[in-house]
Amino acid sequence: MSNFQVQQVGVFQVNEEGMFIQLEPQYILALQGLDGFSHLSVLWWFSDFDQEEMRQIYETPQPYKGAPEVMGTFATRGPIRPNPLALTTVQIIYVDYEKGLIQIAYTDANDGTPVLDIKPYTPSNDRVENPEVPKWCSDWPMSYETSGEFDWESVFNF
Repeated sequence: MSNFQVQQVGVFQVNEEGMFIQLEPQYILALQGLDGFSHLSVLWWFSDFDQEEMRQIYETPQPYKGAPEVMGTFATRGPIRPNPLALTTVQIIYVDYEKGLIQIAYTDANDGTPVLDIKPYTPSNDRVENPEVPKWCSDWPMSYETSGEFDWESVFNF
């Protein structure tokens, strides 16, 4: 088995002014050409769940109402995983190209959470026209835009 070395490119900042991605200074130049994109795919580290014992958990009791009684880690989007990686689509509100600061609408990362990579969201690569999901989650929103209005507390068992 190989080991990989990953460098964070920035961190999430959450404060009274909103939610931001603050890039490390050496990565600010990597923002060039981002103009015109409305969304990003952000790869980040579930740092609050990066504990060796959590990396050994491969199934979880029913995390969602109506889901199977036990689910494998790879069938959830939860933070407890063999490698605590998160992939999230975020809406760009504003980019400060000089400071390397991207204001985003929202994600469930905490203040100080490491950001590993950022990619522009492009429908040709990231959108699936007719995705299929299990019956137990078929009434969940079908888009990023409508998920903000959805009562997520009604589907989670935690």
